[in-house]
Amino acid sequence: MSPARNNRDLAFYMEARSVLVGAMILAWAAVGPARSEGVAPAPITVADKDCVGRKTGTRLVVQVGALRSDAGQVVVTIFPSNPDRFLAPRGKVARLRVRTAAPMTQACFNLPGPDVYAVFAYHDANNNKDFDRGAQGVPVEGYGFSNDAVTKFAVPSFDAARFTVKPGDNVIRIKMRYPR
Repeated sequence: MSPARNNRDLAFYMEARSVLVGAMILAWAAVGPARSEGVAPAPITVADKDCVGRKTGTRLVVQVGALRSDAGQVVVTIFPSNPDRFLAPRGKVARLRVRTAAPMTQACFNLPGPDVYAVFAYHDANNNKDFDRGAQGVPVEGYGFSNDAVTKFAVPSFDAARFTVKPGDNVIRIKMRYPR
């Protein structure tokens, strides 16, 4: 192979590499650095009137992020420490429907007390008060679980979504995941 051919190949490789590195930098700048799930951001202020439930001294603020639009509502449901009640009809401790404010919406709950809980949230973009699924039962609306519990082929277990709430103010984050 001629030296000129090698130089053209090297120049093409270097240009392609530069474009790829530039694209990676732009992507990182758009989403920001990775954050640890479950780590609360700086303290937030939520008025007692914005929290549902009887005031008990145990409060949970659920921040639902990565919302794609302001359409509809975000529905946040809290489940108690009993795994048999997780995602079961009438198994919830509390539910709140909040008008969507993309990219992050939050809901506040006064909980019965410190304990282990799990959270399920979904983006009811069409505002029909139902978690819509397709013919195969696959979700067609965005959803998320506490601990960013994995949902590849089925709903996650209670153990995958559980977290501990302590007395006082608690904050968790849920990343909304949308079907493709």
